[in-house]
Amino acid sequence: MAAQLLTKQRKKNTTMGLLIQSMADLQGRNTNTDAAPSKDDSYGRHGSADEALGLFRQMQSSDIRPNQFTFASILPACYDLVSLKELHRIVIASGFQFDVVVGNTLIALYAKCGSIDEARQMFDRIPQRNVVSWNTMIAGYAQNGQIAVAERLFEEMPERNVVSWNTLVTGCSENGQIDEAWKLFQKIPEPNVVSWTAMISAYAKKGYVDNALKLFQKMPERNMISWNAMIAGYAQNGLIEEALELFQKMPGRNLVSWNAMIAGYAQQGDNESALKFFRQMQHRGVKPNSESFTSVLLACAGLTALEQGKEIHGEIIRCGFQSDVFVGSALVNMYGKCGSIKNARCVFDKMNKRDVVSWTAMIEGYAMHGCGKEALALFEEMKQSGTKPNDVTLLGVLSACCHSGLVNEGIEYFNYMSQHYHIEPGMEHYSCMVNLLGRAGQFDEAQNFINKMPIEPGVTVWGSLLGACRIHNNIKLGEQIAEQIFVLEPENSAPYMLLSNMYAEAGRWDDVEKLQKLVKDRKVKKKPGCSWIEVDEQVHAFLVEKKVTCTKTTI
Repeated sequence: MAAQLLTKQRKKNTTMGLLIQSMADLQGRNTNTDAAPSKDDSYGRHGSADEALGLFRQMQSSDIRPNQFTFASILPACYDLVSLKELHRIVIASGFQFDVVVGNTLIALYAKCGSIDEARQMFDRIPQRNVVSWNTMIAGYAQNGQIAVAERLFEEMPERNVVSWNTLVTGCSENGQIDEAWKLFQKIPEPNVVSWTAMISAYAKKGYVDNALKLFQKMPERNMISWNAMIAGYAQNGLIEEALELFQKMPGRNLVSWNAMIAGYAQQGDNESALKFFRQMQHRGVKPNSESFTSVLLACAGLTALEQGKEIHGEIIRCGFQSDVFVGSALVNMYGKCGSIKNARCVFDKMNKRDVVSWTAMIEGYAMHGCGKEALALFEEMKQSGTKPNDVTLLGVLSACCHSGLVNEGIEYFNYMSQHYHIEPGMEHYSCMVNLLGRAGQFDEAQNFINKMPIEPGVTVWGSLLGACRIHNNIKLGEQIAEQIFVLEPENSAPYMLLSNMYAEAGRWDDVEKLQKLVKDRKVKKKPGCSWIEVDEQVHAFLVEKKVTCTKTTI
């Protein structure tokens, strides 16, 4: 579940990230290497906020007067609203609050922190706004879901450049207005490679891969970013073979190209290939970044490859990404999934900043290990910290109750999610509650719960109840539930196997034979079981009745 959140965050950032990467050169940055300490800028870009701010304070104590370029370089190191406002006060005290370079940076950062009203106040206070000011404010509105306001501001612009158009095209697509994005794209006076790339990314994110490919093929010119956008589009939509083919054809590759493939494989559950690509990337001399580490850690979690995960953790520390919130969350998730709950908690406690994914990963880790009370205590701590839980967090809490038999607490938190956070339960939440009640042997309550569901119960809900029937050897109810699943998913082998095991445990061998005949007649195929073993820091996979690795005998 936390892995899904990490994947979702990565996908959410891909389109805007590709656009920003493209826009940087075209929009231009007002920098002055003589005026701005380059070390500050380096710290800021690498996200080492504390180090950057510390260096800035040393500069102040040395009586070196900062200028507008110093502030433009150091401001991006602010990772939250508190540090941003602190530095904003210093900007005002230094007399640079009306400088357009500093002002544009503050607009972008306030918008990034979700303080769009303060971003607009900054925009309105700049006496001589330039086109970058307008573009930044439009992007801020779009990033905060206020696309209608962004469009109005776009219409008010005294002058526009291609970046203005590209910003609004991306803003529309990020807010689900793909048709409006396409109409805007067609109106761009002179679309550049960024315009095409933005539209390709928009189509790919929406799942319109064919449309994205047509645009990619029509492009008058392509650059590295265009190729990466198309590869990421394929990978995000599960077309990993097509992504690989394009990856192999592209004239040159960079870190983004490799990251798209690693993330694509991890997203598809092909964790071995994700790990393999990560190592290939390193052997080619390409240094990983936070996205690389996040994706490969998800792969290690999927493989439960603890030793590989520990090795990558060491690389993260050596590369200086241990303070990155996404990497930290991925580490917590990896250690939890690999059975090392103490290491997961150790990483969690050392995180300078935690987001909803970090808390959710740790709660899930406790849930998996049957530490229900610890999970609930952490959830209460999360609420006190001011971090708002989401549907995945609540699913982790319910899972913790389920694995620890905390029935009353589970019912309380299930009601809590809709009453206090206005989160509508999904199928997984209902399945978890049925599992909770069923495991406790409360079959009447479980059935009543299902009957009162506002949505039609799916296979996962019935499957949870069937699993509980096996635990308590309730064959009569189990037969009824299995019939429900047979109708919903005739080719699903799981209910046949569960019911067969229940018959066998009860010594009803005639029923076992009848069920096996039914499986054969309906041509239901059981998915082969898969196991992994980690030897000498290499992961080897085995399938039942099928040899996947040629080193099985050696191992």
